Amino acid sequence: MEEKNEQLKSIWGKWWEPIRKWFYPSWLFYELSIQFYVYSTDVHNYFIEQQDCFTSFIGEIGTQILALFSGVVTFVICTIFLTIPACFILYKFFKIENLTSTLFEEKMKKYL
Repeated sequence: MEEKNEQLKSIWGKWWEPIRKWFYPSWLFYELSIQFYVYSTDVHNYFIEQQDCFTSFIGEIGTQILALFSGVVTFVICTIFLTIPACFILYKFFKIENLTSTLFEEKMKKYL
């Protein structure tokens, strides 16, 4: 019974096992950061394109400040509440040998 309880070895070799717990979260952080940067620039561009609607209320400089502030806040909120927890969970998934205690996890980790 204990023989079947061992984690399967990666198809990429033993050298990959210690690296993957850092590689996958780092890659996820990179990819999500790029996507959230694109989201924040889209928010910024939306306010700049709709500048005519806002200038009557807060002026041209106020609209530019609102656009910049909204873009930065979008990036920060997405990073803090989505990227960092997802990377931490992925790191724990590869650090702990059998986190979910399922056969599916053992099979999936073999290919990752």
